[in-house]
Amino acid sequence: MSLSPAIPYSQASMQSGVRFDRLANAAIAVAVFSGGFVIFEPAPYELLLAGLLAIFFLLGLRVPKEILPVLIPVTTFTIGGVISSFMIDDYQRGLIYNAVTFFLGLTSVFFALLIKQDMGRIRLIFRAYVLAAFFTSTLGIIGYFGVPGFDTFTRYERAQGAFADPNVFAPFLVVPILYLLYGVMNRSVALLPIRLGLLGIILLGELLAGSRSGWGLTVVTAGLFYVLLLVNEPRSQVRAKYILMGVAGFVSLIVAVIGALQVDAVWEIISQRAKVVQEYDGARIGRFARHAIGFELALSKPLGIGNLEFGYLYGEDEHNVYLRSLLSYGWLGFVSWLTIVLWPLIAGFKLLFLKRPWQPYFQIAYVVFFGHLLIAWVIDIDHWRHFYLLIGILWGCILLEISYRKGKLQIS
Repeated sequence: MSLSPAIPYSQASMQSGVRFDRLANAAIAVAVFSGGFVIFEPAPYELLLAGLLAIFFLLGLRVPKEILPVLIPVTTFTIGGVISSFMIDDYQRGLIYNAVTFFLGLTSVFFALLIKQDMGRIRLIFRAYVLAAFFTSTLGIIGYFGVPGFDTFTRYERAQGAFADPNVFAPFLVVPILYLLYGVMNRSVALLPIRLGLLGIILLGELLAGSRSGWGLTVVTAGLFYVLLLVNEPRSQVRAKYILMGVAGFVSLIVAVIGALQVDAVWEIISQRAKVVQEYDGARIGRFARHAIGFELALSKPLGIGNLEFGYLYGEDEHNVYLRSLLSYGWLGFVSWLTIVLWPLIAGFKLLFLKRPWQPYFQIAYVVFFGHLLIAWVIDIDHWRHFYLLIGILWGCILLEISYRKGKLQIS
């Protein structure tokens, strides 16, 4: 089975259709690539996607009813945030914040529809994502080792790439890491050196980000993806290959980490960030104390307390997206958020085990999405661009499966 256009062109429109597809795909790839460069806001990512959204819908991109499980909760989530905005005097701050929320939600819908329109775009999205991760990691690594003029790409003596925060940069890298690992195990041997080189740079960027959530996300999702590969592989020879490569990869990783620890700069960040509980987590009014305060406050504030207001009251943001959904979007927003994140997990679970051309892409997006829901207990992800891209990939594959079962899509 291979990835190919979902809808074949007629002979008469073949030439113009191919030209449009190439132009559209190039624009999509550039937009996804720009997602690795968001150190300033508004970032090129928003501007490019806003333009693409307008163009595609003007050209007749349909919104099928199957995508309503994304569009409706995204809308009610935003409505909850707008209502919460009026709980504070500076309601305009909240309205701007919720406009961004709604736009990011629309990008999920947009990416899902793009994939439904042409399933070959999944590979395009992943490849553009890998290139973005490589370049932004390179910037972070150069900055971390003190090359003059590159200090913009570090923060708190941690690599952050072309992001505003190392804790967003690190999770961004996980999808490309898994995709490259899959390529190392299953794709052409001729490109193995290139894949290993890309993987090494991105892994080093992940390490130097000093993000405990990023490290944990990488380990957990790699383990889950590896199990899925073994479970879904019927051939004993291939399973044996996976096991051998898994052992070899684990040993290589340990050796690489030990070697990296010999560098003083790497040892320093590992020793500082490897603690499970940092001072700002367990202090009297640290992260975990603020969680308890916030959940208690949310019980008496069904409409929320206003977007970002918690940070103004307690000196730090919630650093828990479930708590943020309650306080910044109200009870309506909390229910909507749970719908947004749980529906694709439930609707897409069976797809993890169905042999389809998009199966490995879906598996990677699924386990990384699930991992984001775990780290969301200690970090706010409601405005992470790549998180909404993951939602779009998941729903795009779900829509492909619906089309396939209805006989509207042929796969080879």
